[in-house]
Amino acid sequence: MSPLKPLRIDVVSDVVCPWCYIGKRRIENALALVPDVPVELRFRPFFLNPWVPREGIGRDEYLTAKFGSVDAYKSIASRVVDAAGEEGLLYRPDLVKRQPNTIDCHRLIHWAEAQGKAAEIKQRLMELYFRDGGDLTDVNVLVQAAADVGLDADDVRRRLATDDDVAVVSSQAQEAAEKGISGVPTYVFAQKYAVSGAQDPQLLARAIRQVSAEINAEAAE
Repeated sequence: MSPLKPLRIDVVSDVVCPWCYIGKRRIENALALVPDVPVELRFRPFFLNPWVPREGIGRDEYLTAKFGSVDAYKSIASRVVDAAGEEGLLYRPDLVKRQPNTIDCHRLIHWAEAQGKAAEIKQRLMELYFRDGGDLTDVNVLVQAAADVGLDADDVRRRLATDDDVAVVSSQAQEAAEKGISGVPTYVFAQKYAVSGAQDPQLLARAIRQVSAEINAEAAE
């Protein structure tokens, strides 16, 4: 019997989207439920707040612009904090002081992918932001995150000082928008089927199994 064709899953998300933080854990838990299904997991960029300038803005200014006031976000945040906790994740919105533009984060993920470390750097950036209140507009924070997952810190610092792959990442985010993706996380299976939202791992596992079976049946024809 020939080996199964791997199922490609594109996770379209942003590192400052709390449901993407939760959704990353849920897709990983889903994969653990179907260990017999070969999968290629790829992380694709999405700009949750493309209007935020490259240097970022203060968190209070951001929350007021997006939700009307800082207090208006608190009731929303409490629900997300609880959902994160159920996945074993810590979200401390009180620690977040600066809202970043995430293009440099996505460049870092793009570079890490070439070394098979996209999932690790994505997790590290999310932990820094949601758990530690880290300033993702700070080049030193990004360089340290890269070093933490085994990337070459000096190389990353050099590349961040250029426009290297800004166009590539922007194009990928634009492509997702053109395909109608407006909410994240969105999981795209085999470049054919999309599931939106941080869905339950059991549901995602069923989708993984079904689409894998379909693409392998097609390959066998």
